[in-house]
Amino acid sequence: MNCRQCPVACGALRDENAGACGVKGLKIAKYYLHMFEEPPVSFKNGSGCIFFCGCSLKCVFCQNYELSRNTRGKEITVSELADVFKRLEDMGAENINLVNPTHYLSHIAGAMELYRPQIPVVYNTHGYETEEALRLANGFTDIWLTDLKFIDPSLSKRYTAREDYALYALPAVRFMAQKPLKIRDDGKMLSGCIVRHLILPLAVYDSINVIKFVSELPREVYFSLMSQYTPFGEAKNYKELQRKITAREYVRAVAAVKEAGLKNVFLQEYASADECYIPQWDF
Repeated sequence: MNCRQCPVACGALRDENAGACGVKGLKIAKYYLHMFEEPPVSFKNGSGCIFFCGCSLKCVFCQNYELSRNTRGKEITVSELADVFKRLEDMGAENINLVNPTHYLSHIAGAMELYRPQIPVVYNTHGYETEEALRLANGFTDIWLTDLKFIDPSLSKRYTAREDYALYALPAVRFMAQKPLKIRDDGKMLSGCIVRHLILPLAVYDSINVIKFVSELPREVYFSLMSQYTPFGEAKNYKELQRKITAREYVRAVAAVKEAGLKNVFLQEYASADECYIPQWDF
């Protein structure tokens, strides 16, 4: 099948050749219980994260650079992916968290047909999505956990392979924001949408644009403002990305959140920029 699962629509025969995402077949780098997602997602036992290899967006500052550039990982079958769902459930995972899943959407849908987890499924995406792909994923997704990285196309052009990021991400986030919110009495999320945004050095103006956009979504949508930017990947080639954000940049972004009157908010502490949050890859 010619792959057109992401907006690039490269048409690669992924069983034989790598697509724009840099991978062929089905490949993962790790699965485990991850405690550093938002509190209603990690909850008590941890989110059952599955880290998929490859990426069509290719952010230059990617904290999972080895994965997004496909320099490591293990090829598995659809049946083995279904078994991973079961193992994570047996480990006590609060949910199945599909990290960067879109270029494997057909594989994941096949695995869901073999075994549908009895716990919520989280679709953890960079936001560069087509509505067609999201409609397919919606058949098995309970929680949308999406980045909204940029609105300014000059930033996406400079820092990713896709200048048209916002052209796809904004309608994609509007689609995901329609998911009804269901929170258990003890605080565990069963259904809903969380929009994440990472503050970048010298780009707080665009963070404010993102916050304004999120303020126009349904009020029950959660917004997660992240301060954890740490230079990774190709950041060494961009002078402005060679430092963490300043306290002033953080304060400006937090002030914009308060001014927008957002209801459901997670604010990462300013001191959260630390490599300890990056997983050690197994494969």
